[in-house]
Amino acid sequence: MTSPSISPVSPGTRALVTAGASGIGRAIADALIAHGARVHICDISDEFLADFRKTHPQAGASRADVSSEADVEGLFADVRSGLGGLDVLVNNAGIAGPTGGVDEIAPADWRRTIEICLTGQFLCAHHGVPMLKTAGGGSIVNMSSAAGRFGYAFRTPYSAAKWGVIGLTQSLAKELGPANIRVNAILPGIVSGPRMEGVIRARAGQLGVSYGEMEKTYLDRVSLRRMVTAQDVAATVLFLVSTAGRNISGQSIGVCGNVESL
Repeated sequence: MTSPSISPVSPGTRALVTAGASGIGRAIADALIAHGARVHICDISDEFLADFRKTHPQAGASRADVSSEADVEGLFADVRSGLGGLDVLVNNAGIAGPTGGVDEIAPADWRRTIEICLTGQFLCAHHGVPMLKTAGGGSIVNMSSAAGRFGYAFRTPYSAAKWGVIGLTQSLAKELGPANIRVNAILPGIVSGPRMEGVIRARAGQLGVSYGEMEKTYLDRVSLRRMVTAQDVAATVLFLVSTAGRNISGQSIGVCGNVESL
């Protein structure tokens, strides 16, 4: 028996990327489009959506908050209308959530973080899986975090949500494998960009140290002593949804330079 050749995403692959207008999601959407996929994204930023539409007029884009079931229903109606089906679902949408002690974090901020980072992935899977089954199978990639394998002091809502994503991923991999649907999680580490800058700044302020000192503290916990890029994460998504990743499912894959602790 011969092994399958390693190839990029098949041209015409129909993919949905949530929060795909900026950051990691935009890098994933750009990479999929560059490899011939037909892509639809959603986001909540009108500014970023406008830029995406200008850059990729052939792609679909919806304004949708993944924590809203009504928005998600509308999103998948748009996907069905624009793509005619679905082969790949990338559950990328998430927020950093609050920084603070468990006695300081507002319950509303806890709920909002869980709703976007975890419930949003459930809602998209709930509506997307029937389309993947109709297609004869496909791939789901859920965005977790290095905080999904370490406890993360003062970032409790975020870490709890990202641990939940691992449980969702492994459960769906077992449930959907017989339908030829692969489900994996990616665990980015310290990703360069505005979101991470905000996290570092908030923690530095809490501890009364400079931004540079706090950034060094974070990087000292990474074996490679550097941040990763959104493009690093996108490259891993391309691998997982390609024929090269056809037998990879139920896995939690770190793209983090080996984060040793948080």
